[in-house]
Amino acid sequence: MHATVSPLSPLAQSLGEIPPESIVFGRTEAMRSVRERLTKIASANVPVLIHGESGTGKDIIARMVHGLSPWKSGPLVKVNCPAIPGTLLESELFGYEKGAFTGAYGAKPGRVEMAHRGTLFLDEISELELGLQSKLLQLLQDGQFCRIGAQEDKKVEVRIVCATNRNLEVEIESGTFRQDLFYRINVVSLYLPPLRERRGDVEELVHYFLEYYNRKFNCRARALSSELMTVLQKYHWPGNIRELENLMKRYVILGNEEAIAGDLAPRQASFFNPDIDFDGPISLKKLTRQAVRELEGKIILKVLQANHWNRKKTARALNISYRALLYKIRDSGLPANRSARRPQPMVPQSVAAD
Repeated sequence: MHATVSPLSPLAQSLGEIPPESIVFGRTEAMRSVRERLTKIASANVPVLIHGESGTGKDIIARMVHGLSPWKSGPLVKVNCPAIPGTLLESELFGYEKGAFTGAYGAKPGRVEMAHRGTLFLDEISELELGLQSKLLQLLQDGQFCRIGAQEDKKVEVRIVCATNRNLEVEIESGTFRQDLFYRINVVSLYLPPLRERRGDVEELVHYFLEYYNRKFNCRARALSSELMTVLQKYHWPGNIRELENLMKRYVILGNEEAIAGDLAPRQASFFNPDIDFDGPISLKKLTRQAVRELEGKIILKVLQANHWNRKKTARALNISYRALLYKIRDSGLPANRSARRPQPMVPQSVAAD
Protein backbone atom coordinates (compact mmCIF):
# COMPACT_ATOMS: atom_id res chain seq x y z
CA MET A 1 0.00 0.00 0.00
CA HIS A 2 1.21 3.49 -0.84
CA ALA A 3 2.41 5.20 2.33
CA THR A 4 1.84 8.95 2.25
CA VAL A 5 4.51 11.17 3.70
CA SER A 6 3.48 12.54 7.05
CA PRO A 7 4.27 16.15 7.98
CA LEU A 8 7.64 16.74 9.55
CA SER A 9 7.75 15.97 13.25
CA PRO A 10 8.66 18.78 15.70
CA LEU A 11 12.15 17.30 15.89
CA ALA A 12 12.58 17.32 12.13
CA GLN A 13 11.20 20.86 11.90
CA SER A 14 13.71 22.09 14.47
CA LEU A 15 16.60 20.57 12.51
CA GLY A 16 15.63 21.68 9.02
CA GLU A 17 15.96 19.33 6.03
CA ILE A 18 15.54 16.04 7.86
CA PRO A 19 12.97 13.41 6.89
CA PRO A 20 10.21 12.39 9.32
CA GLU A 21 11.39 10.07 12.07
CA SER A 22 9.25 7.27 10.62
CA ILE A 23 11.32 7.50 7.44
CA VAL A 24 14.70 7.82 9.19
CA PHE A 25 14.17 4.81 11.44
CA GLY A 26 11.74 2.73 9.38
CA ARG A 27 10.26 -0.49 10.73
CA THR A 28 13.22 -2.79 11.21
CA GLU A 29 14.29 -4.01 14.62
CA ALA A 30 17.86 -2.76 14.15
CA MET A 31 16.75 0.83 13.48
CA ARG A 32 14.18 0.71 16.27
CA SER A 33 17.07 -0.11 18.57
CA VAL A 34 19.02 2.89 17.23
CA ARG A 35 16.04 5.15 17.94
CA GLU A 36 15.67 3.94 21.52
CA ARG A 37 19.39 4.26 22.18
CA LEU A 38 19.53 7.74 20.64
CA THR A 39 16.66 8.95 22.82
CA LYS A 40 18.42 7.73 25.95
CA ILE A 41 21.85 9.18 25.28
CA ALA A 42 21.02 12.49 23.57
CA SER A 43 20.50 14.37 26.84
CA ALA A 44 23.74 13.11 28.42
CA ASN A 45 26.89 15.13 27.77
CA VAL A 46 28.98 12.17 26.61
CA PRO A 47 30.76 11.60 23.29
CA VAL A 48 28.87 9.55 20.71
CA LEU A 49 30.41 7.43 17.95
CA ILE A 50 28.19 6.73 14.92
CA HIS A 51 29.47 4.00 12.65
CA GLY A 52 28.19 2.32 9.52
CA GLU A 53 28.77 2.17 5.78
CA SER A 54 28.80 5.31 3.63
CA GLY A 55 25.30 6.49 2.73
CA THR A 56 23.51 5.01 5.75
CA GLY A 57 22.50 8.38 7.23
CA LYS A 58 25.17 9.09 9.87
CA ASP A 59 24.93 12.83 9.24
CA ILE A 60 21.18 12.85 9.94
CA ILE A 61 21.61 10.85 13.16
CA ALA A 62 24.31 13.28 14.33
CA ARG A 63 21.93 16.20 13.78
CA MET A 64 19.24 14.35 15.70
CA VAL A 65 21.62 13.78 18.62
CA HIS A 66 22.20 17.54 18.68
CA GLY A 67 18.52 18.39 18.24
CA LEU A 68 17.47 16.24 21.19
CA SER A 69 20.20 17.49 23.51
CA PRO A 70 20.05 20.31 26.09
CA TRP A 71 22.51 22.18 23.81
CA LYS A 72 20.21 22.27 20.78
CA SER A 73 20.01 26.08 21.01
CA GLY A 74 23.78 26.18 20.56
CA PRO A 75 25.65 25.69 17.29
CA LEU A 76 26.09 22.40 15.46
CA VAL A 77 29.50 22.61 13.78
CA LYS A 78 30.41 19.88 11.29
CA VAL A 79 33.96 19.08 10.22
CA ASN A 80 34.35 16.77 7.21
CA CYS A 81 37.81 15.46 8.07
CA PRO A 82 38.77 13.96 4.65
CA ALA A 83 37.69 17.12 2.80
CA ILE A 84 40.30 19.34 4.49
CA PRO A 85 44.01 18.70 3.72
CA GLY A 86 45.97 17.53 6.75
CA THR A 87 48.15 20.65 6.72
CA LEU A 88 45.09 22.88 7.07
CA LEU A 89 42.93 20.72 9.30
CA GLU A 90 44.70 21.68 12.53
CA SER A 91 44.15 25.41 11.96
CA GLU A 92 40.54 24.75 10.88
CA LEU A 93 39.86 22.79 14.04
CA PHE A 94 41.78 24.74 16.65
CA GLY A 95 42.36 28.16 15.06
CA TYR A 96 45.54 30.23 15.18
CA GLU A 97 47.02 33.44 16.56
CA LYS A 98 48.33 36.36 14.55
CA GLY A 99 51.80 35.62 13.23
CA ALA A 100 51.57 31.88 13.95
CA PHE A 101 52.75 31.18 10.39
CA THR A 102 53.28 32.97 7.11
CA GLY A 103 50.00 34.50 6.04
CA ALA A 104 48.45 34.56 9.52
CA TYR A 105 47.76 38.31 9.48
CA GLY A 106 45.19 38.05 12.25
CA ALA A 107 43.88 35.65 14.84
CA LYS A 108 41.23 33.17 13.74
CA PRO A 109 39.03 30.96 15.93
CA GLY A 110 38.76 27.31 14.95
CA ARG A 111 35.66 25.20 14.68
CA VAL A 112 36.14 23.86 18.19
CA GLU A 113 35.58 27.40 19.52
CA MET A 114 32.69 27.94 17.13
CA ALA A 115 30.98 24.90 18.67
CA HIS A 116 31.17 26.32 22.23
CA ARG A 117 28.06 25.28 24.19
CA GLY A 118 26.92 23.24 21.23
CA THR A 119 27.94 20.13 19.29
CA LEU A 120 31.09 19.44 17.29
CA PHE A 121 30.45 16.76 14.65
CA LEU A 122 33.64 15.14 13.31
CA ASP A 123 32.70 13.19 10.18
CA GLU A 124 35.08 10.38 9.15
CA ILE A 125 37.16 10.71 12.33
CA SER A 126 39.52 7.95 11.12
CA GLU A 127 41.07 10.43 8.67
CA LEU A 128 42.60 12.53 11.47
CA GLU A 129 46.39 12.38 11.61
CA LEU A 130 47.98 11.11 14.81
CA GLY A 131 49.16 14.59 15.88
CA LEU A 132 45.62 15.96 15.65
CA GLN A 133 44.30 12.91 17.46
CA SER A 134 46.49 13.90 20.43
CA LYS A 135 45.04 17.42 20.52
CA LEU A 136 41.51 16.06 20.26
CA LEU A 137 42.26 13.68 23.12
CA GLN A 138 43.25 16.67 25.31
CA LEU A 139 40.00 18.41 24.40
CA LEU A 140 38.00 15.34 25.41
CA GLN A 141 39.95 14.86 28.65
CA ASP A 142 39.83 18.36 30.12
CA GLY A 143 37.85 20.54 27.71
CA GLN A 144 40.93 22.53 26.79
CA PHE A 145 42.86 23.15 23.57
CA CYS A 146 45.51 25.51 22.26
CA ARG A 147 45.38 27.65 19.14
CA ILE A 148 48.38 27.39 16.81
CA GLY A 149 50.95 29.94 17.98
CA ALA A 150 49.24 30.57 21.33
CA GLN A 151 50.93 30.29 24.73
CA GLU A 152 47.86 29.48 26.82
CA ASP A 153 45.11 26.92 26.58
CA LYS A 154 41.47 27.87 26.01
CA LYS A 155 38.55 26.15 27.69
CA VAL A 156 35.32 25.26 25.89
CA GLU A 157 32.11 23.40 26.64
CA VAL A 158 31.35 21.23 23.66
CA ARG A 159 29.69 17.89 22.97
CA ILE A 160 31.67 15.68 20.59
CA VAL A 161 29.89 13.44 18.05
CA CYS A 162 32.06 11.39 15.66
CA ALA A 163 31.23 9.27 12.63
CA THR A 164 33.19 6.70 10.67
CA ASN A 165 32.65 4.09 7.98
CA ARG A 166 35.73 2.18 9.07
CA ASN A 167 36.43 -0.36 11.79
CA LEU A 168 38.47 1.74 14.22
CA GLU A 169 39.70 -1.32 16.07
CA VAL A 170 41.40 -2.45 12.85
CA GLU A 171 42.84 1.06 12.46
CA ILE A 172 44.23 0.79 16.01
CA GLU A 173 45.95 -2.49 15.16
CA SER A 174 47.50 -0.93 12.05
CA GLY A 175 48.80 2.01 14.12
CA THR A 176 46.77 4.74 12.40
CA PHE A 177 44.35 5.44 15.25
CA ARG A 178 45.04 5.99 18.94
CA GLN A 179 43.54 3.43 21.26
CA ASP A 180 43.09 5.96 24.09
CA LEU A 181 41.21 8.31 21.74
CA PHE A 182 38.97 5.44 20.62
CA TYR A 183 37.95 4.78 24.22
CA ARG A 184 37.21 8.49 24.70
CA ILE A 185 34.96 8.90 21.66
CA ASN A 186 33.29 5.50 22.00
CA VAL A 187 31.49 6.14 25.30
CA VAL A 188 28.24 5.41 23.45
CA SER A 189 28.08 4.00 19.93
CA LEU A 190 25.28 3.90 17.38
CA TYR A 191 25.53 1.41 14.53
CA LEU A 192 23.55 2.15 11.36
CA PRO A 193 22.85 -1.01 9.32
CA PRO A 194 23.22 -0.95 5.51
CA LEU A 195 20.07 -0.72 3.41
CA ARG A 196 20.42 -4.34 2.26
CA GLU A 197 19.82 -5.34 5.90
CA ARG A 198 16.62 -3.29 6.12
CA ARG A 199 14.91 -4.08 2.82
CA GLY A 200 11.51 -3.74 4.47
CA ASP A 201 12.07 0.03 4.53
CA VAL A 202 12.85 0.40 0.81
CA GLU A 203 9.26 0.97 -0.33
CA GLU A 204 8.57 3.69 2.20
CA LEU A 205 11.88 5.41 1.38
CA VAL A 206 11.00 5.31 -2.32
CA HIS A 207 7.63 6.98 -1.71
CA TYR A 208 9.22 9.61 0.51
CA PHE A 209 11.94 10.59 -1.98
CA LEU A 210 9.47 10.50 -4.88
CA GLU A 211 7.11 12.96 -3.20
CA TYR A 212 9.93 15.10 -1.84
CA TYR A 213 11.64 15.61 -5.19
CA ASN A 214 8.35 16.03 -7.06
CA ARG A 215 7.70 18.99 -4.77
CA LYS A 216 11.26 20.32 -4.91
CA PHE A 217 11.56 20.19 -8.71
CA ASN A 218 7.87 20.91 -9.39
CA CYS A 219 7.52 17.62 -11.28
CA ARG A 220 4.77 15.02 -11.55
CA ALA A 221 6.65 11.74 -11.80
CA ARG A 222 4.28 8.82 -11.27
CA ALA A 223 4.55 6.13 -8.62
CA LEU A 224 6.81 3.27 -9.62
CA SER A 225 5.37 0.10 -11.12
CA SER A 226 5.10 -2.93 -8.87
CA GLU A 227 7.65 -4.71 -11.10
CA LEU A 228 10.28 -2.02 -10.60
CA MET A 229 9.52 -1.82 -6.88
CA THR A 230 10.23 -5.56 -6.63
CA VAL A 231 13.58 -4.99 -8.33
CA LEU A 232 14.39 -2.18 -5.90
CA GLN A 233 13.63 -4.39 -2.92
CA LYS A 234 15.93 -7.13 -4.21
CA TYR A 235 18.77 -4.81 -5.22
CA HIS A 236 21.93 -4.97 -3.06
CA TRP A 237 22.35 -1.15 -2.63
CA PRO A 238 26.14 -0.73 -2.35
CA GLY A 239 25.59 3.02 -1.91
CA ASN A 240 22.83 2.54 0.67
CA ILE A 241 20.18 5.24 1.22
CA ARG A 242 22.25 7.86 -0.58
CA GLU A 243 22.21 5.71 -3.72
CA LEU A 244 18.45 5.22 -3.45
CA GLU A 245 17.90 8.95 -3.00
CA ASN A 246 20.02 9.81 -6.05
CA LEU A 247 18.20 7.17 -8.09
CA MET A 248 14.80 8.64 -7.23
CA LYS A 249 16.04 12.16 -7.90
CA ARG A 250 17.09 11.05 -11.37
CA TYR A 251 13.76 9.31 -11.96
CA VAL A 252 11.79 12.42 -10.98
CA ILE A 253 13.85 14.65 -13.30
CA LEU A 254 13.85 12.30 -16.30
CA GLY A 255 10.31 11.03 -15.73
CA ASN A 256 10.51 7.42 -16.89
CA GLU A 257 11.48 4.09 -15.39
CA GLU A 258 13.75 3.20 -18.30
CA ALA A 259 16.06 6.02 -17.19
CA ILE A 260 16.94 4.16 -14.00
CA ALA A 261 16.25 0.52 -14.86
CA GLY A 262 19.73 0.07 -16.32
CA ASP A 263 21.32 1.01 -13.01
CA LEU A 264 19.40 -1.75 -11.28
CA ALA A 265 20.27 -4.62 -13.62
CA PRO A 266 22.02 -7.39 -11.72
CA ARG A 267 25.69 -6.51 -11.75
CA GLN A 268 27.34 -9.79 -12.46
CA ALA A 269 30.98 -9.76 -11.50
CA SER A 270 33.19 -10.26 -14.50
CA PHE A 271 34.92 -13.28 -13.05
CA PHE A 272 37.92 -14.91 -14.64
CA ASN A 273 36.87 -16.79 -17.77
CA PRO A 274 39.94 -18.74 -18.84
CA ASP A 275 40.70 -20.09 -22.28
CA ILE A 276 41.25 -23.77 -21.66
CA ASP A 277 43.02 -25.86 -24.26
CA PHE A 278 41.39 -29.26 -23.87
CA ASP A 279 43.79 -30.81 -26.37
CA GLY A 280 46.72 -30.57 -23.96
CA PRO A 281 47.39 -30.93 -20.22
CA ILE A 282 45.38 -28.55 -17.98
CA SER A 283 47.20 -26.90 -15.07
CA LEU A 284 44.63 -26.12 -12.36
CA LYS A 285 47.27 -24.35 -10.27
CA LYS A 286 48.23 -22.08 -13.17
CA LEU A 287 44.61 -21.14 -13.94
CA THR A 288 43.89 -20.49 -10.26
CA ARG A 289 46.87 -18.12 -9.96
CA GLN A 290 45.68 -16.21 -13.03
CA ALA A 291 42.16 -15.91 -11.56
CA VAL A 292 43.49 -14.67 -8.21
CA ARG A 293 45.71 -12.11 -9.96
CA GLU A 294 42.81 -10.74 -12.03
CA LEU A 295 40.47 -10.57 -9.03
CA GLU A 296 43.14 -8.86 -6.89
CA GLY A 297 43.60 -6.23 -9.58
CA LYS A 298 39.89 -5.43 -9.64
CA ILE A 299 39.70 -5.18 -5.86
CA ILE A 300 42.78 -2.94 -5.67
CA LEU A 301 41.40 -0.66 -8.40
CA LYS A 302 38.10 -0.18 -6.54
CA VAL A 303 39.87 0.59 -3.24
CA LEU A 304 42.27 2.99 -4.99
CA GLN A 305 39.32 4.84 -6.52
CA ALA A 306 37.52 4.93 -3.15
CA ASN A 307 40.62 6.50 -1.57
CA HIS A 308 41.17 9.00 -4.42
CA TRP A 309 44.31 7.10 -5.50
CA ASN A 310 46.05 7.70 -2.18
CA ARG A 311 48.21 4.57 -2.13
CA LYS A 312 49.13 4.77 1.57
CA LYS A 313 45.46 4.88 2.59
CA THR A 314 44.71 2.09 0.13
CA ALA A 315 47.41 -0.11 1.66
CA ARG A 316 45.94 0.50 5.13
CA ALA A 317 42.43 -0.26 3.92
CA LEU A 318 43.61 -3.54 2.38
CA ASN A 319 45.72 -4.33 5.46
CA ILE A 320 48.87 -4.91 3.40
CA SER A 321 52.23 -3.13 3.36
CA TYR A 322 52.84 -0.17 1.08
CA ARG A 323 55.55 -2.10 -0.80
CA ALA A 324 53.22 -5.04 -1.30
CA LEU A 325 50.58 -2.71 -2.76
CA LEU A 326 53.07 -1.17 -5.22
CA TYR A 327 54.11 -4.66 -6.34
CA LYS A 328 50.49 -5.76 -6.84
CA ILE A 329 49.67 -2.58 -8.78
CA ARG A 330 52.54 -3.30 -11.20
CA ASP A 331 51.76 -7.01 -11.35
CA SER A 332 48.09 -6.35 -12.18
CA GLY A 333 48.90 -3.87 -14.94
CA LEU A 334 47.07 -1.04 -13.14
CA PRO A 335 48.06 2.62 -13.74
CA ALA A 336 50.45 4.10 -11.18
CA ASN A 337 48.06 7.00 -10.58
CA ARG A 338 44.68 8.27 -11.67
CA SER A 339 46.13 10.57 -14.36
CA ALA A 340 47.96 7.72 -16.05
CA ARG A 341 46.75 6.38 -19.36
CA ARG A 342 44.00 3.79 -19.06
CA PRO A 343 45.76 0.43 -18.92
CA GLN A 344 45.33 -2.20 -21.56
CA PRO A 345 43.25 -5.24 -20.59
CA MET A 346 45.20 -7.39 -18.19
CA VAL A 347 46.87 -10.33 -19.87
CA PRO A 348 47.83 -13.14 -17.51
CA GLN A 349 51.56 -13.63 -17.30
CA SER A 350 52.86 -16.88 -18.57
CA VAL A 351 53.20 -19.38 -15.77
CA ALA A 352 54.94 -22.64 -16.33
CA ALA A 353 52.75 -25.67 -15.78
CA ASP A 354 53.50 -27.42 -12.55
